[in-house]
Amino acid sequence: MGEDDWDMSDSGAQRLTGRVAFISGGLRGIGLACAERFLAEGAEVILSDLDSPDSDVAAAVMARLGQAASYVQADVTKEEDWHRARDAVQDRHGRLHILVNNAGTDLTGAVETLSMERWRRIMDINVDGVFLGVKTFVPMMAESGKGVRGGASIINVSSIMGLVGYNEVSAYNASKGAVRMFTKGIAIEFAQKQMPIRANSLHPGFVMTPLLEAGFQRWVDSGFAERKQDLMDAMAGATPMGRLADPAELAAGAFFLASADSAYMTGAELVMDGGWTAQ
Repeated sequence: MGEDDWDMSDSGAQRLTGRVAFISGGLRGIGLACAERFLAEGAEVILSDLDSPDSDVAAAVMARLGQAASYVQADVTKEEDWHRARDAVQDRHGRLHILVNNAGTDLTGAVETLSMERWRRIMDINVDGVFLGVKTFVPMMAESGKGVRGGASIINVSSIMGLVGYNEVSAYNASKGAVRMFTKGIAIEFAQKQMPIRANSLHPGFVMTPLLEAGFQRWVDSGFAERKQDLMDAMAGATPMGRLADPAELAAGAFFLASADSAYMTGAELVMDGGWTAQ
């Protein structure tokens, strides 16, 4: 297919009209912000998370997002849940153009204090979950990407901690570094097979999400600080731009990677960290 044959319809006001996106970890934080942005750009969106569909959180989110969004409960560490999610996408839409592997967790502590159980859990969620999402949806995306300029798009949410080390987050560093390199590996694999799928990693800095707040609370509980706000202020002060990010700002980056504007990008890293890794 040549450049002149590509569908250029995404040059209008809603750049993702006709596209279908799946977002893991979609009820909160960056995942929810991505869902909101994609919907605003005309996409249909399927969210997954651990919450029951009839939970207060899931019900409130889905009521707010509207009929172009749907939800499936899924644990990203379980292959059978991914198969169930794939079946839901197939039944509702029959195609998938955008996969955002966003679900994740964190783990802090000196390396000698980390149990094998906790190490294994962060790898299960942050690494195995990304692998399973890609493995499950690649056949559908390879077909769906044929008629889309730039092909289908896989966006794996890594972190600046997948680029640089940080004190007492070695397990998280390892998991997010694995996401970064896995993304590069599949990008080359798909490109060399001429499969119409791009894969890029998104590397947030410190973003105001429930996960970050929970991490700060653990530091407070451990006696490292007296208040969460003190930790937020310190993190903002250590960021060259002087503030933490809003999830919507990361969603803007995910939208760029999902759209035809990034049609020549694969195996790349989009770093959105307020200058943190430039220091």
